[in-house]
Amino acid sequence: MNLKTVSPASSKSYSQPGHQEPAYPAIAEDTTAIVAPTVSVERASLSVAPTKLATEIGSDSDTEGLRYDPEAIAEYYRQRPLQVWTRFLGIVWPFFTFAAGLWWDRKWGRIAENQRRRAVQLREILTKLGPAYIKVGQALSTRPDLVPPLYLEELTHLQDQLPPFPNEVAYQFIEEELGARPEELYAELSPDPLAAASLGQVYKGKLKTGEVVAVKVQRPDLAQKITLDLYIGRSLAAWAKKTFKLVRSDLVAILDEFGSRIFEEMDYIQEGHNAERFERLYGNIPDIYIPKIYWEYTQRRVLTMEWVNGTKLTNLDAIQQQGIDARHLIEVGVQCSLRQLLEHGFFHADPHPGNLLASPDGKLVYLDFGMMSEVKPYQRYGLIEAVVHLVNRDFEGLARDYVKLEFLTPDTDLTPIIPAFASVFNNALGASVAELNFKSITDQLSALMYEYPFRVPAYYALIIRSLVTLEGIAIYIDPEFKVLSKAYPYVAKRLLTDPASELRTSLRDLLFKDGKFRWNRLENLLRNARISQDYDINQVLNQTVDFLFSERGEFIRKNLADEIVNSLDALTRNALQNFTYAVRERVGLAVNEKPIANDTPSSLEHIKRIWQILQETPGFDAQQLLPLIPKLLVKPETQQMGQQVASGLAQRAAARLIREILVAEEGDRSQQNGHKSNPRLALPGGTRG
Repeated sequence: MNLKTVSPASSKSYSQPGHQEPAYPAIAEDTTAIVAPTVSVERASLSVAPTKLATEIGSDSDTEGLRYDPEAIAEYYRQRPLQVWTRFLGIVWPFFTFAAGLWWDRKWGRIAENQRRRAVQLREILTKLGPAYIKVGQALSTRPDLVPPLYLEELTHLQDQLPPFPNEVAYQFIEEELGARPEELYAELSPDPLAAASLGQVYKGKLKTGEVVAVKVQRPDLAQKITLDLYIGRSLAAWAKKTFKLVRSDLVAILDEFGSRIFEEMDYIQEGHNAERFERLYGNIPDIYIPKIYWEYTQRRVLTMEWVNGTKLTNLDAIQQQGIDARHLIEVGVQCSLRQLLEHGFFHADPHPGNLLASPDGKLVYLDFGMMSEVKPYQRYGLIEAVVHLVNRDFEGLARDYVKLEFLTPDTDLTPIIPAFASVFNNALGASVAELNFKSITDQLSALMYEYPFRVPAYYALIIRSLVTLEGIAIYIDPEFKVLSKAYPYVAKRLLTDPASELRTSLRDLLFKDGKFRWNRLENLLRNARISQDYDINQVLNQTVDFLFSERGEFIRKNLADEIVNSLDALTRNALQNFTYAVRERVGLAVNEKPIANDTPSSLEHIKRIWQILQETPGFDAQQLLPLIPKLLVKPETQQMGQQVASGLAQRAAARLIREILVAEEGDRSQQNGHKSNPRLALPGGTRG
């Protein structure tokens, strides 16, 4: 062909240490997605099936998509038991031989000697078994806390260094999908793929208009492998659910959720729309970058995307040589993930190292948008509430959150579960929330899952996979990195700024307990929220005022009025007692008495600390509060609070006066009866003398 090619030597090698890795090869993706070549080719091989394994439907983006149909798949493979059993034995036998090898090494004391050979063996097994098992290896490749270093090194190859398929097939797919030969479409194209993964391989090219691009082409013959593995996995899940009573989670639904996401990945048009939606939602976050999609050169089996030079986050030496702070980029990734899961609900379900790169200018580049998923609004709020209750050790609230999140049925008796949570999470939390990570949560929860009627909802499987993978990358970069300690400032910001009724209720429950205001919780929220990005303290103050004087804020106004009464009453009593002491001392009647300590009520101390936190918060301007004061004074709710305060103080004073009269009368009666007494004022909250 006459197409001008770019030799691999002309671009920076993806595998050479110290060189910058091309960002897109990692996109080769497919670390995560099960991309099928083309619907027409795949269906041609399955044309004998009485029911189509994949049906075309309209997607939200007005493009055709693929739909996972487990019943059609089951109907097809039930008629082919020999094919199913052959594949099943083909899966079991390699793992059996691998386990036997490990046993043999352990028996003869050769574990260290043979570890590299076993790591290579495991990588080769996963590679041969195909996309679903490659994904398992990719997930393990991000967990240095679970996998020995030699295994970690080998499993990393599964991200983008798998055997490629022939160029002739790739060029044929390009021509079939885009309607022209590659040399007619691209000015340049690398002679060989620069990266290859489970579902596709990536070439570096240049458009005739000059833009440097990454051209991703799907592998052939994927759909049958994928659907067969899904069928076997689904059958095993159904068998396990039926056989083992301790398995309460709907494993079949979890497999179906995974299957649905995989079928969506079989369409690169859908992936392109996912990338653009991701850019619209999260591209404005500082230090986040999403490559551009070139739609004129994109179809179901071919995706053309902007080429971005970058380095894997796990290649610390190369990142440090460029003067990039890898830990900062991980923090950026955590903040972006929080917005994905808790704000917009559209999240990247496969953030492995091949899909997260550091650009030369220090930005975090997201790649490969095939495996995406969504979190519904009630699930987002439930997750936020669960984090708040966990951090604040409110295990009763946490148990209720698990009901909302569908881990427990509404009729579950929470009485024994609450102390179990307290026992488990108090150990996991340790001294502070900074010690908590997702692995410790999942490890501790695993024991509870068997003892109590927990079940894992299907939607949650991809969430935990995403979080655990991200945490694995973070731990690789910094073993002391704690995701939740970085996440809580964002959660605090959401609690203070989100007007949603669910979070308003959660905030109220957090700040009030048994009718008392928990000032330390408010201090903690304000202190954490000011660390969060795009935190607008003035917005918080305005929303607080609006909420406080709304109908929903009546409960808080009443409790605040009680707090004001308590504080003013305590100040009045202190002032009166000190004045009395000063007079008695002046006339010589306080010889054996001690002065009253000038104790400031705790609520006033809290208010001082809160004011200090506000002053130290970026963007806070006390001058903006001045115009609010006249507006608040004329509000009927303010006048009502004033009446409540005045009434409360009057009641306290009347009660104190009655007590003094009764104590004086009791003292007079005692003296008349010949008893000595030392009457003292009986004041609410204790006496001093």
